[in-house]
Amino acid sequence: MQGFCPLASGSKGNAIFVGTQTTRILIDAGISMSTIVERLHEIGVEADTIQAVIVTHEHVDHIKGLSVFCERYGVPVLTNAETAKGIYFALSTRPRFKIFTTGEPFHVGDLEIEPFSIPHDTLDPVAFIIKMLGCKIGFCTDLGCVTSLVRKSLELCDYLYLEANHEPAMVHACNRPQVYKQRVLSRQGHLSNGDCAALLGAIWHPGLKHVHLAHLSSECNAEERALAIVREHLAASGRSVPLSIAYQDKLSWAIQLDALRYTVRG
Repeated sequence: MQGFCPLASGSKGNAIFVGTQTTRILIDAGISMSTIVERLHEIGVEADTIQAVIVTHEHVDHIKGLSVFCERYGVPVLTNAETAKGIYFALSTRPRFKIFTTGEPFHVGDLEIEPFSIPHDTLDPVAFIIKMLGCKIGFCTDLGCVTSLVRKSLELCDYLYLEANHEPAMVHACNRPQVYKQRVLSRQGHLSNGDCAALLGAIWHPGLKHVHLAHLSSECNAEERALAIVREHLAASGRSVPLSIAYQDKLSWAIQLDALRYTVRG
């Protein structure tokens, strides 16, 4: 397929397929190799056609399947230097790294990829803008707050994959340790439903075609709640956009692209 499809999203593991007719990559590989292979097959993509894995940061839910997948298929790992160091110490085997510089665009085939800094409790976390087939797509999760750089980077995207991790009241009410609650709610933690809605409201434009709400907490959020908060915030200013959830345990809606149109496949 041409376009992108979240293969898994959440604290149990993250991976996204992005591809054109000539270039196919993954963003993160935080689920098992077998699950990656199975979910790629469901969207008509064979795992041995993946050409690279680009990595946002070194937390285990983004790199769990990285070594096995990359070793099995001979795939390089593209990441910045600090994240490469984190991966090197976290994994028992060492993937083949290709290093990019945060803030400097690079190409993988016909994909133009721009990594930009986000606030999260890792060494040098990034989100990505990917330009492909005349479209600008923003992939932005695992951030504790919205900076001016985040907002600027995500302007005028055609599609967004955006974190709506938790509802603060549900975090306070859950049975997790206080240190967990403090981390999630901190400026280097995760983006709440309300913060996601505010960001989307700030960068909404008439050309925005679809938004995946991503990295939802299974314990401290609910799909209906996340969707409702974002819709209500946009509706208050007379705006709307098609929304879907990026799921943890199954494929999410696939966005199929060419230069002239898009479709959403359930």
